Amino acid sequence: MPGQYELNSAQKQAVLHKEGPLLILAGAGAGKTRVIVERVAELIRSGVPPERILAITFTNKAAREMRERILALLRSDLSLSPYDTPRTLPFIGTFHALSLSIIRSYHGEAGLPRRFTIYDRSDSTRAAKEAIIASGFDPKELEPRRVLARMGRAKSDGLSREEFLSTRASSYIDEAIGEVWEKYEAILKKEKALDFDDILVTAERLLKHTEARAYFQHAWDFVHVDEYQDTNKVQYEIVRELSSAHGNIAAVGDADQNIYSWRGASLSHILDFERDFPSATVISLVENYRSTKTIIQAANDAIAKNIRRKEKELFTRNHDGEKIALGGFADENEEARYVARESARLIRQGTDQNEIAVLYRANFQSRVLEEAFLRAGIEYQVLGTRF
Repeated sequence: MPGQYELNSAQKQAVLHKEGPLLILAGAGAGKTRVIVERVAELIRSGVPPERILAITFTNKAAREMRERILALLRSDLSLSPYDTPRTLPFIGTFHALSLSIIRSYHGEAGLPRRFTIYDRSDSTRAAKEAIIASGFDPKELEPRRVLARMGRAKSDGLSREEFLSTRASSYIDEAIGEVWEKYEAILKKEKALDFDDILVTAERLLKHTEARAYFQHAWDFVHVDEYQDTNKVQYEIVRELSSAHGNIAAVGDADQNIYSWRGASLSHILDFERDFPSATVISLVENYRSTKTIIQAANDAIAKNIRRKEKELFTRNHDGEKIALGGFADENEEARYVARESARLIRQGTDQNEIAVLYRANFQSRVLEEAFLRAGIEYQVLGTRF
């Protein structure tokens, strides 16, 4: 596992690269988090002040892990105790945390008071329902969830309400959503609030159209972006603005792991990195430390069918491992019963329950699996429902 081996040559190259654009194509299990952590630490060792370094992640969990690992390295370098904290640290956080920092610094230019409200999902749903009713529609027919999803996707693509209506509205429903959107914005303005999508949109607007641009273009000398393949249009524009003055952007990602296009992530951002940054250095991390040879070969064979990708082939020095079993089932109930039976068989054969994992695509799929485990008398724990 990463952390238990010396850096390989590609990892070292990524860590030691200093000035200029850098694209790190990191296959699954190739130690990308360690590379980012070691790279940030190496920049600090070379004399870059910690506060001049930015690292953007997609989840609070990833930000927390990265922060803890960088802090551990800095404590080791500075011979500090586990309880001491260096005087200054890099900014490590999600796109939303970064955007909130930008907005709070220039809230006046955004038309917001110093203390503005941040809507959570329930707040947004309540406001959307009010806007639907105020627009003369029935929230049972034009559901708040659907309205928020459509508005959110448009905002992720960098579209205003007017742009959405002129370029995307192709049905009566879209026209209705455009009307609701206007009322929804009025509610947020009255309550001096931003919803989750507005946080990114507002920060991007500040970086492009106000004096915040001049300040934040020089706030950090080195910008790192994790999971670059998952950036949407607004996040992409934020990154471009923050790195435009110096060009020291290190984007880490893998076109083969793009799974969020449904919420606005654009694969073109990573595929066109060298067009956007002509002097870019591209480094591929292809040694997998996590999986068996059998799994890696199957993954390589499957992903080779993709047309839009950056060519690379993973390898591992790990053992071959067991063969992969593929099962087909009539429905989700039959599938869940099979998973429970196989888990029970492994437990009877002496496998520790902590060594058994069941992965599913969406949270709603856990219900039928949980029912099957309960019927089989197998204790389980559901993880990852929050990020």
